[in-house]
Amino acid sequence: MRLRFWGTRGSIPVASSCQMIRNKVKQALLLADGQRFENEAQVDRFIDESIHFLFGHGYGGDTSCVQIETGNEFMLCDMGSGLRRFGQHIMQAQDSERPKVYHFFMSHMHWDHIMGFPFFPPIYIAGHSIRIYGGHQTSVMEDAFHRQQSNPCFPVYWNELKADIRFTHLEEDRWHEINGFRIKVMRQAHHGGSFGYRFEKDGKTIVYSTDAEHKQENEKETKAVIDFFEDADLVIFDAMYSLADMVTIKEDWGHSSNIVGVDLCLRANVKHYCMFHHEPAYDDEMLYAVFRETKRYKEIVSEGHSLQISTAYDDMVIDL
Repeated sequence: MRLRFWGTRGSIPVASSCQMIRNKVKQALLLADGQRFENEAQVDRFIDESIHFLFGHGYGGDTSCVQIETGNEFMLCDMGSGLRRFGQHIMQAQDSERPKVYHFFMSHMHWDHIMGFPFFPPIYIAGHSIRIYGGHQTSVMEDAFHRQQSNPCFPVYWNELKADIRFTHLEEDRWHEINGFRIKVMRQAHHGGSFGYRFEKDGKTIVYSTDAEHKQENEKETKAVIDFFEDADLVIFDAMYSLADMVTIKEDWGHSSNIVGVDLCLRANVKHYCMFHHEPAYDDEMLYAVFRETKRYKEIVSEGHSLQISTAYDDMVIDL
């Protein structure tokens, strides 16, 4: 099973500024001082092996879209702006005209999580099947997508789409069988409601839990989250804020922190904790600082538990 991240930011897409790009180029040139490269392969090797991630790559700026690669049918969580790049990838494939089935699992209908849909080419091609699942009622999901696909938001209206598009409401706290997976849905604390997903297949478990504020004030509610995360191989977690921001100036904004994620994953015996839905105001250096802070906190409190920690970035791949 493979996870591929097409978008990892929260709230709004962001692009690297000219100054940020300039700084990356400058650092790369300083590190390459005196070196000669005979071909592009040597340049690639130098970037991969000798330049820090911050200068040779970066975290990217597309909003939430994560692909679970398994089987012949596609499975993705959310339709942020990263869906546009996924669509381009699909259309460049040799069999791009062959009808395909796409399963989308929606955390909620806020704009940063559906904004990629109008730019997803398969919705305009007859024969493709788009299956949209969520914990919200189908009428709520349909209304959000229909309104986005209308004036003044977008020039191509819903009734002009050619694919077979269907919405399915998933009941909470029970198992659903979809595309060979056992899937459970959990309601989360977020304005308008949000839902996390637990995916199980072939002895592996993935939890996708974004746009959720876990205050840990109520032990019963916290225990329900821990049970949902229990023994997961990977938890993709909304770590948008610092703990200080989450409990002060951004309390009740509907997002969690890097530190809360560590606490929950340790209690749930999670193997890999992946921070996600990054604050759009954070540049690459800040996100890396948060990553180091998180690892240090885990070392202090883990008492030997081998929790792997990573920070999601656009085009990141995780194999389970």
